[in-house]
Amino acid sequence: MAQSVHRMPALTLNTDGHPHPRENTLVALTTVLGVIAFTSSFFHNLHLLSSWTGLAGIVTGLWGVFVSVTTAERFVLMITLGASAIGFYLGIARGGLWG
Repeated sequence: MAQSVHRMPALTLNTDGHPHPRENTLVALTTVLGVIAFTSSFFHNLHLLSSWTGLAGIVTGLWGVFVSVTTAERFVLMITLGASAIGFYLGIARGGLWG
């Protein structure tokens, strides 16, 4: 009867079973920056916030992809890297990095 037990897969970035604190920190940082950049890009007067957080998200996301170990890390990084890029580009289009 043990064969019929279906467990939900664990939601983890460490799918290889080893801890990756540096890589997971870069994933979390890129996620936060991407969400802020993407959300603030909907408001015209927040172009400074969206452009700077987008730029920081692009840099941390690219570095995270460079050092990532697992596919789960790369998956989250690519989605949030795209959100950072959208926020950055819309922030640049609406006024740029300096005002």
